[in-house]
Amino acid sequence: MNAEFDYDLTPDQWEGLKALRAPARNSRAVNRSVLERLIALQLAAMSDDGPAITRKGRSVLLRGSPRLWDVAA
Repeated sequence: MNAEFDYDLTPDQWEGLKALRAPARNSRAVNRSVLERLIALQLAAMSDDGPAITRKGRSVLLRGSPRLWDVAA
């Protein structure tokens, strides 16, 4: 597996990452501690408009959670 996409995010972090895909007004609802962790992982970043998903975050979100793969199998 590609280590770049090997993230073991909590369900709250996955939901926060998904919320950041939406327009800025919806992304403000992301829990502060979840957002800080996503920023530390470089999956999110702060901009003038508020939190936003990064290119790396979009890639991780598209790839999905290995835990979800097990459920789907």
